[in-house]
Amino acid sequence: MAETSLAGVAPRSRDALLDGAYRRIFWRLIPLIMVLWVLAWVDRVNVSFAKLQMADQLRFSEAVYGLGAGIFYIGYLLFEVPSNLLLQKIGARKTIARIAIGWGVVCMAMASATTPATFYALRFLLGAFEAGFFPGVILYLTTWFPTERRARVFGIFMSSVALSGVIGGPLAGLIMTTMQGWGGLSGWQWLFIVEGAPTILIGLVALLWLTDRLEQAHWLSNDERSAVRSDLDRDARMLGQREHALSTALRDPRLWIFTLVYFCVIVANATVAFWGPTIMREAGFANVATIGWLVSGASLIGSAVMIGNGLMADRTGRPLWQCIGSLAAGALGLAGIAAVLHSSPQLVFVMFALALAGAYGAIPVFWQLPSKLFAGTAAAAGIAIINSFGNLGGFLAPYGLGLLKDATGNIAPGLLAVAIVEASAALVLILVVRRFFAGRRA
Repeated sequence: MAETSLAGVAPRSRDALLDGAYRRIFWRLIPLIMVLWVLAWVDRVNVSFAKLQMADQLRFSEAVYGLGAGIFYIGYLLFEVPSNLLLQKIGARKTIARIAIGWGVVCMAMASATTPATFYALRFLLGAFEAGFFPGVILYLTTWFPTERRARVFGIFMSSVALSGVIGGPLAGLIMTTMQGWGGLSGWQWLFIVEGAPTILIGLVALLWLTDRLEQAHWLSNDERSAVRSDLDRDARMLGQREHALSTALRDPRLWIFTLVYFCVIVANATVAFWGPTIMREAGFANVATIGWLVSGASLIGSAVMIGNGLMADRTGRPLWQCIGSLAAGALGLAGIAAVLHSSPQLVFVMFALALAGAYGAIPVFWQLPSKLFAGTAAAAGIAIINSFGNLGGFLAPYGLGLLKDATGNIAPGLLAVAIVEASAALVLILVVRRFFAGRRA
């Protein structure tokens, strides 16, 4: 039907029609999803700034903080696959709204986390509610954009992670320094309350604004819907045979290799996210507001790298090598921090910016790889499995660094260990994953 309605359209006119349609899709979906992903990361990692006050006030050890920061990912692991499968049944609109409202409520409740037990429980619940958002959005976007347009879209969407640092750092410093003592609450408690409330409101907006499927997109013209449907069908044919069955995908070793690589990526990602403010303090920066601005500056660089990686991957069709390069740069940055941590605050900041850009820049191009091999139910569950089990790295990295810091009094050995893990992921991509794409561009 789509091909019939476009049969008389000249190729140049059809390209213009598609470009216009994809622009409208982009501006309809991506800004709201980006806002939610910024809020998700702000609400996920604001604990790293809260630590600068709450650890001393509540007498939490580094290990208590690390376990609380990391236990988020256990909730994430347990609830992510069911959440992504539920998305296929009830649609992205209801799923995304449910997730956002739930995690906003829990973030605000974090203000009551005055004992290790409540700290652990609320962080676990935050992970459980947020589970499914990221893989759900990745799956959702694959139903709106063809392969050659996805890397740029993924890169722009995922730059929200770094943008959350650009916004979250200075905002955390402002809230914690100016609202200290208001209503008898500490600055770190106001941080959770102020940053959790907007997520609930935006979740309600998502319920009214998002569209589940292309066929429901009445904000596109009939010709635009037909052109996009035809283009997505063409893309599916060009990708050739991909695995659709969940049971077969679970037995496919490629799925678990991707999971291993993503685990290493998230170890590095969680390290810079949850220990960035502590690294800045260890380097010699004492003021909370100053630390917030430093993390913000590094995050701005990371955001530019994420978007640039996505644009370059669309242009070259080689996301694999860009992922390898990002991981290598991130490993170099972490090793550099470990080497100069107590000798040069300025150089620590430069190395931290490199580590953050490498860890964050690898993510959008990584997600181009499994989508080239899996489709349908296999893609829905496969993306969720890679993300959920890979995110165990987000549990082990904060907790492991906390234990090491308590044991040695120094964060540098832990940073060096994470650098080795990140470099190992680059090696697996070179030696193993590259073979998955024999005869294909990757």
